[in-house]
Amino acid sequence: MKNIRNFCIIAHIDHGKSTLADRLLEFTKTVEGKDLQAQVLDNMDLERERGITIKSHAIQMDYEYEGEKYTFNLIDTPGHVDFSYEVSRSIAACEGALLVVDAAQGIQAQTISNVYMAIEHDLEIIPILNKIDLESAMPDEVEDQIVQLLGVPRGEIIRASGKTGIGIEEILHAIIERVPAPQGDPDAPLQALIFDSVFNPFRGIIAYYKIMNGTLRKGDLVKFINTGKEYDADEVGILRLNMVPKEEVGCGDVGYIISGIKTSKEVKVGDTITHVKRPATKAIAGFEEVKPMVFAGVYPIESEDFENLRSSLEKLQLNDASLTFQPESSVALGFGFRCGFLGLLHMEIVQERLEREFDMDVITTVPNVSYKVYDKKGNMKEVHNPGGLPDITLIERIEEPFIRASVITNTAYIGPIMTLCLGKRGVLIKQEYVSGDRVEIIYDLPLGEIVIDFYDKLKSISKGYASFDYHIHDYRPSKLVKLDILLNGEQVDALSTLTHFDNAQSFGRRMCEKLKELIPRQQFDIAIQAAIGAKIVARETVKAVRKDVTAKCYGGDISRKRKLLEKQKEGKKRMKQVGNVEVPQKAFLAVLKLD
Repeated sequence: MKNIRNFCIIAHIDHGKSTLADRLLEFTKTVEGKDLQAQVLDNMDLERERGITIKSHAIQMDYEYEGEKYTFNLIDTPGHVDFSYEVSRSIAACEGALLVVDAAQGIQAQTISNVYMAIEHDLEIIPILNKIDLESAMPDEVEDQIVQLLGVPRGEIIRASGKTGIGIEEILHAIIERVPAPQGDPDAPLQALIFDSVFNPFRGIIAYYKIMNGTLRKGDLVKFINTGKEYDADEVGILRLNMVPKEEVGCGDVGYIISGIKTSKEVKVGDTITHVKRPATKAIAGFEEVKPMVFAGVYPIESEDFENLRSSLEKLQLNDASLTFQPESSVALGFGFRCGFLGLLHMEIVQERLEREFDMDVITTVPNVSYKVYDKKGNMKEVHNPGGLPDITLIERIEEPFIRASVITNTAYIGPIMTLCLGKRGVLIKQEYVSGDRVEIIYDLPLGEIVIDFYDKLKSISKGYASFDYHIHDYRPSKLVKLDILLNGEQVDALSTLTHFDNAQSFGRRMCEKLKELIPRQQFDIAIQAAIGAKIVARETVKAVRKDVTAKCYGGDISRKRKLLEKQKEGKKRMKQVGNVEVPQKAFLAVLKLD
């Protein structure tokens, strides 16, 4: 056990984690020859296309140092704020962390929040200054920032480059010397923490775990403490680029177990595996339950695909524990699911993965956050869906979630960023200088306002320099109204939104204008209205497609033409009573992109 080192790589998005992991794998000869490609651990097509890490990946390496053989378990983690739950799970399975900071960009918001997460778990942090081969690198200034953040001596900061391989050997030596070996008793009852799982169509569900105490052997009868289910360990082993079966996995090691589990409900990330014969008395304290921030309805385009969508979401949930869902139905869209996501990027990724990995075509409704609605009797109800809002006469007050946001930026962009935050009903808490010309601005913002386009706008006004991190802070009373969209007087429930009273009118107007462009013309006029309760706040009309019925009249009396036009008008009126308006899927998505 003393020669095992478990560590993860944490950093802000785009600071070079995956490239650094490539060099470590190459240097320890874990991956060679034809397997060697850029971002070797990002094995999802989506990750390669977008150049981001979505899943954390575990891989084992061997390294010889001063005549002794060491085993490294590396977990590469995502950097985007939407996938911070992945990071928290990886940290729980490690004793050390490589903190990677880009020498050209310096410390960013996500770097700080990941560091705090690692410190809470008592991890040994090794600071690494990456990309020092760039011409725009400022190693001395960024080292000052690291010293200020971590309070480490300058000599402990390793200068490296994931691209050219500078400093890789130094990093490997630092891992051996500084990261503590895992603590645990190989002879105690088995306790293994599940930190990830994946669905394999041929072998069932494969769980990845780290053994805290005891030893797991092939053929053992094991049970999962939280669900209480018992299984035979058909195959256990370690994670290389592919899975490598072993007879036993020892204490402190990271491995996988295949036990023919068919249903996804039986494996929970954060659960503990133990032996049936000699069970551990208690489960390991896992990680806290994930709290979704953004809710949206996901509906199959064909209603008979409902059950397929359910099983696809269950399989996806195995691999992405931060996704939550429950069934719901809508008048306009039929049966579907209300899904909870950690943010908009997460929602987009889930939608793409459903299409690519499971061939599911889905419609996603307008994203919402959850509100607390108090009625006159003092009862509280959580509402994720505008349709679930009680009658307005019964409501005492509505509270909306506020977040504590930290924005780190260059002093040149303070003005535009403050204007943006104030426009989103933000409250400035404090601002402090991190170093030189970098400032951290702390704001309280309503989550509902930042859900849709805040991050994109922040990036564009700061020319990509501002970094953003947030956590949920509290709930505050707010003047919220439900904005309904009516087509010919019929309410389209999938387009309803809860919005702040001040924004409702302009939002309704923009929505009507957008729908006018997208709804195809019918044989009759379509009235598109935005309403708050019974009050119409905006209206647009999609004009009817009509035949020129007066074409056959040459001259003659006007009354002949009028008679034909009246006849046509009667027909349109009849048509309007029986005709229904199809809302194309583009219309649901367009609402997300309203500027």
